[in-house]
Amino acid sequence: MFMTAGPISDYTGAAALLDSLPEADWLLADRGYDADWFRSALQDKGIRPCIPGRRSRAKPVKYDKRRYRRRNRIEIMFGRLKDWRRIATRYDRSPKVFLSAGALAATVMFWQGWTPLSSPMATATARL
Repeated sequence: MFMTAGPISDYTGAAALLDSLPEADWLLADRGYDADWFRSALQDKGIRPCIPGRRSRAKPVKYDKRRYRRRNRIEIMFGRLKDWRRIATRYDRSPKVFLSAGALAATVMFWQGWTPLSSPMATATARL
């Protein structure tokens, strides 16, 4: 687990975690990770980036739009985790305690039978 201090740019976390990425074919990320150095670092590791370009980019970047739309399942899962106030506000300052609270929330969600596909939002976007 990697925790940043307060409002830190996505690039800071990406640079710190780049060496520890597992083997993967694709990396789906939002516009916050759109940087040429990040794209080339992923390609050097054999990972294809699926990251839309920032609107201010002079030359548009190609990405798999269909694959990117599936990213909503991940966003829905994090949104559900943030229903737990302790997780959303990062009440615990210790990374170990914060990870434990996240694991507890995920376990309870699993016991309740929740999956990203059972969410009303996921059902609505799956029809698109």
